[in-house]
Amino acid sequence: MSKPTLMRTPREPRETRAGLEPLAVLPVFVPLQGKRAVLAGSGGGAPWKVKLLAAAGALVDVYAPEPSEELRAVPGEIVSGAVTLHERAWTPEDLWGAAFAIGAMEDERDCVAFVAAARAAGAIVNAVDRPHLCDVKFGAIVNRSPLVVGISTEGAAPVFGQTVRARVEGMLPRGFSAWVAAARDWREQVTARFHGFSDRRFFWERFTERAFAEPDREPGAADLADLLGDTEAAPRGGAVALVGAGPGDAELLTLKALRALRNADVILYDDLVAPAILDYARREARTMLVGKTGHGPSCRQDDINALMVQLARSGKQVVRLKSGDPLVFGRAGEEIEACRAAGIPVTVVPGVSAAQGAAATLGVSLTHRDAARRLQFVTGHDRRGQLPDDINWGALADPSVTTVVYMPKRTLRALLERAVAEGLAPATPALVVFNATRPNQASVRGSAADLADRIEASGLEGPAILMVGEALSEARAAALASEASARMAV
Repeated sequence: MSKPTLMRTPREPRETRAGLEPLAVLPVFVPLQGKRAVLAGSGGGAPWKVKLLAAAGALVDVYAPEPSEELRAVPGEIVSGAVTLHERAWTPEDLWGAAFAIGAMEDERDCVAFVAAARAAGAIVNAVDRPHLCDVKFGAIVNRSPLVVGISTEGAAPVFGQTVRARVEGMLPRGFSAWVAAARDWREQVTARFHGFSDRRFFWERFTERAFAEPDREPGAADLADLLGDTEAAPRGGAVALVGAGPGDAELLTLKALRALRNADVILYDDLVAPAILDYARREARTMLVGKTGHGPSCRQDDINALMVQLARSGKQVVRLKSGDPLVFGRAGEEIEACRAAGIPVTVVPGVSAAQGAAATLGVSLTHRDAARRLQFVTGHDRRGQLPDDINWGALADPSVTTVVYMPKRTLRALLERAVAEGLAPATPALVVFNATRPNQASVRGSAADLADRIEASGLEGPAILMVGEALSEARAAALASEASARMAV
């Protein structure tokens, strides 16, 4: 009797670009160069707020009947904008023509009156230490002007916000100021030279790469000429990149994968790709789920191939995003062939495989020299969803090999039973890792003889990978740990 053929329910590719997650506040940047700003009062935060307004190029009038010494010193410290100190109380007339107003009073009633008058005059209002009266609030700032980064925790954790600011400052060398200033100066020339959006984006991507590579060097005319030449020489038209997303942890993405995601116009991704990885894509990129999951509803491979080719022919940069590594049971061969047959340029960006990710999180060497002479990857099912007929059982039973089985859940029991029958020692260590490298990763250990029962008893779900071989021995791992501890104690 022939084995039954597994029938999958087909589904169509679908757009998945979702809206932004809820924002506690809307981050906006207010240009104040040459505009009038007013600060009234001399509360604790007043001097710093005046300096911020002046640093943004505002013409600041300060009204304080009894200014502190620190506030009196501010006008002499200003290097941008202008500050005029009026040693008297504010009046509603003082707010006419103000674009921005800050109340720094100690008394709540005085602050409420100031806020009402400022709003009536059409100003944006901030009240120091009174968030309920504010139109806008100040956050932590990273100043690489004209590159400015604002950080807000909506008042929930100011110290945390300051720590984030310090880390971001460490990522952005001070030399970036010169590069961003150059971008501002060159923008009109670039726009006039390249009318197509894709060409301009190519220019600015190369510009950004050069800025990160040489952040402390002053960019000049030679840089502009080089970048313009590179852009004009760049190949035109659409292309496809098969990109490995890794097993789940977004931090395992390669730099080349990140660059591909940021360059993509369209991303075609599978169900097993972790959602956090899509966050690295450009906001303007289309994302389309073309789900290929084992034993469940799946898009037809022919439909995926046709969609890739169609999008690339329309001039799009297409990323085919696959879990793990595209070249390890990822049907990359079929997609590469489809692109080449259509004359579409295609590249492959390798990713961390599920086997590598799972082994790393477990601290297991798959090729430990005392236990393994070979590492082999095997698929757990064929095109019909059944145990493949052509598995080399002798190779799988070899005691000096570590075997990693992809997509093993449906056939795990049959595979292990057949392997034991073909000569694999029943006591051979075996384990299954579910959701490798993800926060909900879990593993079940056992032997070739009892692992199937342990898996069924566990009730665990999710993408799984099976590993079999002496290199996985817990006793070996414990012995190695004991030897390490002994060496440290000497």
